[in-house]
Amino acid sequence: MTRIRQHCCGGPQDDQTAEEILVSRGVDRRTVLKGMAALAGLGLVPGAATLAQASGRRVRLAFCSQLLCVVPYEATRAAGFFAEEGLDVELVYTRGGGAALQALNGGAVDYAATSFDAALNAYANGARITRFATTGRLPLFALASSPRNADEIQDVADLRGKTIGVAALGTADHALALFLLKQAGVPADEVRFATLGTNLYHALRLGQVDAGMVQEPSLSMLTEQGATMLMNGMDLADAERYLGGAYEFMGVAVRTQEIDERREEMQALGRALRKGLLFTREAAVEDLVAALPQELVAGGDIDRLKGALERYRESLYPTEVNIDLEAAERVVRSQMDAGILERHIPLEEIMDTTLLGS
Repeated sequence: MTRIRQHCCGGPQDDQTAEEILVSRGVDRRTVLKGMAALAGLGLVPGAATLAQASGRRVRLAFCSQLLCVVPYEATRAAGFFAEEGLDVELVYTRGGGAALQALNGGAVDYAATSFDAALNAYANGARITRFATTGRLPLFALASSPRNADEIQDVADLRGKTIGVAALGTADHALALFLLKQAGVPADEVRFATLGTNLYHALRLGQVDAGMVQEPSLSMLTEQGATMLMNGMDLADAERYLGGAYEFMGVAVRTQEIDERREEMQALGRALRKGLLFTREAAVEDLVAALPQELVAGGDIDRLKGALERYRESLYPTEVNIDLEAAERVVRSQMDAGILERHIPLEEIMDTTLLGS
């Protein structure tokens, strides 16, 4: 789908560099007007956002390059909601969540937006970070069989003795796979994991692995070829059935020692992202795609991207930036069940719900 196709969550921090691969900044006049119109219909625009406000305080926010992760941020930028709050936000694309958190921990950026799994991993390894806002309430993964063996793999329990493809060990998709196996009564030592990175789709298509944790557009392409979808984390009904409900995913973290000095800025960022989330849920998908940098979508299947956004945006993106503590606790428990977290991390250690509420 993209020229810059990276895994959305990243693995252990030392597996990734904090190299910047793309910076997105500024507002789009056409998207600003549509954003104002969309939110005015919801009674949420107190005043007109103007292009002149784009000269606000410069802040840098790093994240990964997975499209469904970044859409709310790019929509917020393009529609002028950051500018309306007096912020000039640079969206810095890195090679995964771990790399974004490295950039934050090292002082290269002011904020990092990553999966909560990646934030937990960074915190467990000594990063002094605090998460204060959420922009995604479901994991961007589905567990699917290879089309070659769909008949024999109909549910998670059928994976006993099979090979499961993941991006890398220790990542959010690996942890989620281990959690699903445990829920299905399949011991982790009775399956094999293959770390395939960006080659996962082709390995599944060719039957080189039996099943895998995939994202869009791979999921749509595999199911069109006859693959069995065993669990779709992007679907609210499946999240309720397999995970117990919402599952804290994308959200924003700051360096803990800077909370006091950045408090007003963080609240402004939260207000902008809330408007951006609502816009992401309400706007025409064509406008959301238009908000994305051309480097991300050039040469990709735009129709598949539009279809994925239309299908999943109401389930993936919440209407509020306030952190759902129950959803966050589910991630901690799944990481512990998977053996990735060595200790239970109390949410108050890594989250601040006083800024925006919970």
